[in-house]
Amino acid sequence: MKNITRDNLTDTVKSSFANIDGERQRHLVNRLVHHLHAFASETGLSHDEWRDGIAFLHRMAEISSPSRSEFTLLSDVLGLSSLVDLLAARPGATEGSVLGPFHTRGSPWVDNGSNLINQNEGEAVLIQGRVTDTDGQPLANASIDFWQNADNGMYWQMDDSQPQDNLRCQLKVQADGRFELATIRPRPYMVPTDGPVGELLRMSHRDAWRPAHFHIIVEATGYRSLITEVFDEADPWVDKDAVFGVRASLVRPFTPASDAATAERMGLPAQYLSVELPIRLARED
Repeated sequence: MKNITRDNLTDTVKSSFANIDGERQRHLVNRLVHHLHAFASETGLSHDEWRDGIAFLHRMAEISSPSRSEFTLLSDVLGLSSLVDLLAARPGATEGSVLGPFHTRGSPWVDNGSNLINQNEGEAVLIQGRVTDTDGQPLANASIDFWQNADNGMYWQMDDSQPQDNLRCQLKVQADGRFELATIRPRPYMVPTDGPVGELLRMSHRDAWRPAHFHIIVEATGYRSLITEVFDEADPWVDKDAVFGVRASLVRPFTPASDAATAERMGLPAQYLSVELPIRLARED
């Protein structure tokens, strides 16, 4: 490596990673180097711009925490998260959407049919659905990880007045794949703009709003895990999502309902909203 030039640098760097054991990992690093160098060459990246980019990444790391990932948020607003979701789509399966920066593993386990409303203000919502494979057969071993924001538009990590794990839970479906959960109507909200991603959005004169949605992760042994969102079709931001996560199939009506027996069983008011949420998982490749 005594004679590194602009013409041989990229190939030399790629060769230095040729001994990575895993074929897929080796390929990913090779293409990362290739496209990273191509970006710098194509744009004529200057020293000042390179230093600004490094400083941006430092600020990303400084504001990130176990309950907030600024790197995930950057991936979201750049559309990378949505691209990975779309690349992972399988025929017949429920479409995926972005994980978001406020997911945390280890939410409390609750019984199927639980009520998460507690002291939260907002319109009561009953979510009912069924987890099946792409042929419609129930997946009795499926589990659901659920989270959403409160009526003020904030997740608990953003709002000290909310208890930890507010409006989030994990549950097991019934033997026939069915599940139900009482909660509140989610609200549109702005993605965090107090960090480096906010700087990027302001520089781009972009909106930071996301339409109202529920987050869910659905997992079942032998099937591809699903990370997705469910959007309120009445939300004004559903056609202009800051992180490009809306899919037509994930937009659902929040239908007024008043079944007295269901309201009593689920601890709901006499008038509530109902959302139907069928989930289809694809088998692992």
